[in-house]
Amino acid sequence: MQLVALQNLLDNSSFAVLFATMLVFWVHVAFPNLPYLRSLGNAGMAIANLCIATLLGARWIDAGYFPLSNLYESLFFLAWGLTTMHIVVNRIGNKSANDTAKRLIGAFISPLAMGITAFAALALPSGMQISEPLVPALKSNWLMMHVSVMLLSYAALMTGSILAIAFLIVTRGQDVVLQGSSFGTNLRSVTDANHANNPSPETFAAFAVESMGSILNAGNLQTANTATITAEAIAPKTKPLSLRRLTIGETLDNLSYRAIGLGFPLLTIGIIAGGVWANEAWGSYWSWDPKETWSLITWLVFAAYLHTRITKGWQGRKPAILASVGLLVVWTCYLGVNLLGKGLHSYGWFL
Repeated sequence: MQLVALQNLLDNSSFAVLFATMLVFWVHVAFPNLPYLRSLGNAGMAIANLCIATLLGARWIDAGYFPLSNLYESLFFLAWGLTTMHIVVNRIGNKSANDTAKRLIGAFISPLAMGITAFAALALPSGMQISEPLVPALKSNWLMMHVSVMLLSYAALMTGSILAIAFLIVTRGQDVVLQGSSFGTNLRSVTDANHANNPSPETFAAFAVESMGSILNAGNLQTANTATITAEAIAPKTKPLSLRRLTIGETLDNLSYRAIGLGFPLLTIGIIAGGVWANEAWGSYWSWDPKETWSLITWLVFAAYLHTRITKGWQGRKPAILASVGLLVVWTCYLGVNLLGKGLHSYGWFL
């Protein structure tokens, strides 16, 4: 009984903390000069993450199995994944990200996490929030492997998609030229006669970083000497490569790409694990169940996104639009098919 009361307290607390955190991020976007708001928002996301983790841990102890057997538990696990992804993305963009983009990261991710917890804690019937004995198909070690990896992939893909939507919003009506690298820095060479005659110490320092990278990657000493001589020949004519923070568009595009790059292999692993589990439970690796079909569609959409980024070299609006479509596809795969049809994943349905 004490664990049940703790669970009720934690799910409502998670919603309240995320709601307050969302407001903090939004106020910070509107009033960027107010101090400590970004740190307060990040702390709120961390507290919500801890509350949800404690909630899931309490349900695990109470029920005796990993808490991913119904919609209520999967929603909170997804919200935990989103808050975790916020921490990860915020950490990745901490050094090179544009200050405005840092504010937008929380302003876009927190409403999504808050909405999920609100739906789970306030909208679902109380009967769907209770832990029940597992159906035979779920009594397997694959429950933790398959479902947890799939939900983590959804969280990462949703994060990347929502940041792509943020990119489209902040760059609407603009001619977007992205020059940021996938490593979170912007390296560019610009001809400038004034800097050629009087190069600054900062210029030489930045150039030294780039030259050292070339030397370390050289196969032998002769290659390193050649790179150094070439650099000396170029230095008097052009402004050496310089390091700077990414612009807001570059930051959002970069972080969206990284989040999707993390979520796609997780989705692949989750689908493979699901196929193995399906073969053990139902005797077939693939049955074209609605959930399976939409998971394949989701995989194809984000595979196309990564293909255009890596092979075709797309940047900016085109891949961002594709990632935005991916958000709708992920939600259809996760929640939509639970409303629209029936299949082997019927234990996850609520209508």
